[in-house]
Parts: sequence; structure tokens; C-alpha cells
Amino acid sequence: MATQHHRWFSLPDSRAAKRSAKLVDYVRAQARTEFADRYPNVHFGPVVALVAAYNEADNIGDVLKVMPTLVGDLEVSTLVVIDGGSDSTAEIALDAGVYTCVLPVNLGQGAALRLGYELASAHGARYVVTLDADGQNDPGEMGTMLAPLLDDTADFVIASRRLGVDQTTDRFRRAGVRLYAWTINAIARQQLTDSSNGYRAFRVDVLDDIVPHLVQDQYQTAEVVITASSRGWRIAERPTMWHPRASGFSKKGGNLVFGFSYARVILTTWARVTLGNRTRR
Repeated sequence: MATQHHRWFSLPDSRAAKRSAKLVDYVRAQARTEFADRYPNVHFGPVVALVAAYNEADNIGDVLKVMPTLVGDLEVSTLVVIDGGSDSTAEIALDAGVYTCVLPVNLGQGAALRLGYELASAHGARYVVTLDADGQNDPGEMGTMLAPLLDDTADFVIASRRLGVDQTTDRFRRAGVRLYAWTINAIARQQLTDSSNGYRAFRVDVLDDIVPHLVQDQYQTAEVVITASSRGWRIAERPTMWHPRASGFSKKGGNLVFGFSYARVILTTWARVTLGNRTRR
């Protein structure tokens, strides 16, 4: 029989957290099974253009229309991971003829991208380029993003709107880009100008190494940069164009919500990486 002392100092019941994790695993497994059934024996080209999409029916069709099929002599396979949602984003992607994996419920962009990384690695890709579904990234610049990987001067490339051209007018977001780049540079000992850009290119072996350490369901860019840097991968930047959203609103919340949430991801990732490094010593 438990004593009062035990009741005071016992840990919280973890069944709810375990239940939630099992449900996420079930949803991911269901999406992977459906993907395998839809595309038996699939083998991607050397480059996978990966788009995580949530309720982007008004934008994703135009993005997919201009997605390249070749970068130099490398075949590009486009993979869209539908992160749940209630509109026709999945139908538009399927009608466009691109590889489409559908999560039956919304798990967050970070979770959707992790699933996409795993599918790309499992089905033969050598490089993965992530782009937003809202039209802010130019797929025509994919060659620029891949160049440092192909000439082996970097393992992971992130686009920079500050080195390139930023066509948006939100001064708060621009200030946030500078602040968060400064913070991540201090933590990760990098010299980045834009650490929050979703336009990124990876070698698959980098993803194989860092994905097991990624936990964020949203605002994943900071986590990816800090984790990759902590594990010794070479990170480079390339200038790109940053367009306004083609239509609609960001799913990441207003400026205050986005700013607070992004800062929280930076701090929790830094703490986790720091603790992990101390444990390994």
C-alpha cells in the first residue's frame, strides 16, 4: 500500500504521453503503408524535391507546375507529404502526377518533413531539397542550392534571403531573421545570415545521421541547423529569392507567436544538444 510520502513524491502518470506517441507512430505507419500501396517498388531519382503541405490547395498547384525534372543531368523526383488538412491539397498533388504521401491527421511540418526524409532515404535518393508549398521559394533555384553538395564543399545548404532578394515587407519578420541568425551563430558557431529559411538542400547521409535526433513538430529549421552543426556537418548558404506567399496566411502563427515559438525551439534544441554532448564525454 502506497504511503503519503510516496504519493507526494511520485512522478506524473506517463500513460497519456505514451498513448500520444503510439498514436503518432500509428498515423505515420498508416501513411507509409498507403504510400507503398500506391507506389509499389518506387525508386526515386538522385534528387528528391520535398514539399510538406497543409491546407495549401490555392498555392501548391502552381508550385508543382514549375518544379524541375532535371538539375544538370540529375533526375529530380518531387515528393509531397500532405500533413493532414481539410482541403483538396492531396488531390491537387496527386493530379499533378508527383509522389504523394498523405498523413490522415495534422502532425506539424517538422513531423511531415521527417517522414519525407525517411521515404527519400529508403527509396534511393542521394540528395533532398526542401521547399515551401506556399510559393515563397523558387524551384528554379534548385541548382544553386545543390551546387555546394555536388562539388563537395558542403553537406547541408540553407538559402539566404538576406544574401539574395527578399520581396516581403514585414519588418518584424526581417528583424527576427537577423536576431535568430545571430543567436544560432552564437550557439552553433556558424556564420549564417538566414537560419530560418525552409529552402534547404541535404546529402542523404546527413539526414540519416540527424533525423533520429529531431523531435520538433514545427519550426524545424533551427533544430536542423543546430543538430547538424553539433554533429560536425559542413553548412553553407546560397543567395535566393524570397517571394511573398502566393495567397493565404502562414500556418505558423502571427509574428508574436512565431517569434516566441521559434525562440523556444532554439533554446530547447541547444539544451538537448549540450546535454547530449556532455553525456557522450
